[in-house]
Amino acid sequence: MKFDKLYKGKLVKRYKRFLADIILENGKEITAHVPNSGAMTSCIEENCPVWVSFHDNPKRKLKYTLELTKMHDILICTNTGVANKIAIEAIENATIKELQGYTSLKPEQKYGVNSRIDILLENENEKCYVEVKSVSLKIDNTLAFPDAVTTRGKKHLDELVSMVELGHRAVMLYVIQRTDNLPFRIANEIDKKYSETLKEAMKKGVEVIVYQSQITNEDIYIKKELALDI
Repeated sequence: MKFDKLYKGKLVKRYKRFLADIILENGKEITAHVPNSGAMTSCIEENCPVWVSFHDNPKRKLKYTLELTKMHDILICTNTGVANKIAIEAIENATIKELQGYTSLKPEQKYGVNSRIDILLENENEKCYVEVKSVSLKIDNTLAFPDAVTTRGKKHLDELVSMVELGHRAVMLYVIQRTDNLPFRIANEIDKKYSETLKEAMKKGVEVIVYQSQITNEDIYIKKELALDI
């Protein structure tokens, strides 16, 4: 996926979760939208380099969006919405080999109990429900998910189990949006219930796959598969 033109700056502060004050390279001070509801632990700090996109839409209150940060030479895509976009791209170009053989791909489809699945794949014989999670947390020498307690994430796993019980295929896809060369695991110490729910979901037939992104300040795309340590 190609980014819209990105403008470099440095972070002053992030606050109220969805706002960040930034000084651009040209000296302009801006407030950018932060499309990330998580804690953003290990991927943002005062004075770190950042990249923002500009959107001249009269309906938008904030014209800039935070897209990338840089921590200790590691690029991180902090826009969680990008994970779904590059997952779809990687399915369509056959990078995610486990999700091939379908004739239809539909994003954001209603299913379960008042939920939406990120990606619904279908062929004449099967439906495959794919939930996508963006990973940006680093703990010591591992990449990890989640970065905070996630009751919503647990609900998504329960919904995937219900799809398996109905005879469908269900997949939990973790998309790592940072460039560290590190293993991936579930952060049991942050959300034990999520970890336990994932283990039970896997026993009941929910598949788990993990892919890591390649990131520059011009583009981002899914590059390689990683193993999961739960």
